[in-house]
Amino acid sequence: MEKILVTGGSGFIGTNLIEYLTNNTQLDILSIDIVNPKIKRHEKFWKRVDLTNRPMLSKTIQDFQPDYVIHLGARTDLRGEKISDYNANIQGVSNLLDALESIPTLKRAIFTSSMYVCEPGYMPKNSEDYAPHTLYGESKVETEKIIKSRNPQYTWSIIRPTSIWGPWFGEPYDKFFRIVLNHMYFHMGKRACKKTYGYIDNFIYQVMSILQAPQEQVAKEVFYLGDYIPYDITEWANEIAHYAHIKISHVPFFCFVIMGWFGDFLKKIGITFPMTSFRLHNMTTNNVHNLDKIKTIAPNLPVERIKGTEITINWIKNVENKLHTNKRR
Repeated sequence: MEKILVTGGSGFIGTNLIEYLTNNTQLDILSIDIVNPKIKRHEKFWKRVDLTNRPMLSKTIQDFQPDYVIHLGARTDLRGEKISDYNANIQGVSNLLDALESIPTLKRAIFTSSMYVCEPGYMPKNSEDYAPHTLYGESKVETEKIIKSRNPQYTWSIIRPTSIWGPWFGEPYDKFFRIVLNHMYFHMGKRACKKTYGYIDNFIYQVMSILQAPQEQVAKEVFYLGDYIPYDITEWANEIAHYAHIKISHVPFFCFVIMGWFGDFLKKIGITFPMTSFRLHNMTTNNVHNLDKIKTIAPNLPVERIKGTEITINWIKNVENKLHTNKRR
């Protein structure tokens, strides 16, 4: 039986990937993460390993001897105050590369970067063109540079997830759904922007397609992953609202600008507010990526947005029902 190692298997994407692998493949799976799996039955595949703990990581990989690696493990929030706060992304990938050097059975590895190696709205000229606007983005630039400079002998690829969403997701994309479903979302006047988002099942289909594609199509390549039709945010919000029988009102754009300033002020004194100037900029900036490269390998995405939206809303409702049930107990 061939073996696959998934780092970050307890995260949003990792949880869905482990679920896919257990239901659709015969691979022997090892999931490593510093936190427990979100799904109880995934615990039999999981081992607590910190990417920054080089000896433990090396021993775990040496013992397992993987044929394939999908590296998802990372710190992904934007709350870091210095680049060293994202050491899991920098030292972590360096430690992983060191450990994989001694695995003769290794056939392929997919390393996860981020679309935030470039700020929203900036379209890179090539895979070496970077323009990060956050410390998290800077850490992922370092991730890519380390991998490219080491240039492992096995077949490797780098993926840049766009805004991936679906069951088991967390901030900030679950917040968008919850704000709409809780009657707290308003259209920004007549402003609308388009962005590349990706439903989680489509993302996993793309990852598995890279893993199975001919070597010459994927070796040393960098892929943006997401749905092939950009999302109009106004249309998507209306689709989410439709399932909850909600009608979204329009509010003048200057009101959002004021809320952004107010959120900036609250952030300085340690109070979280749904809107900041940073978030408003991201929400109103077109951010459409070129997905032609992955589309040649994975042409037929399995789930349409409207179906994914329905599945996700049902998942949110189930989570909330369980929380209410537990509280009553």
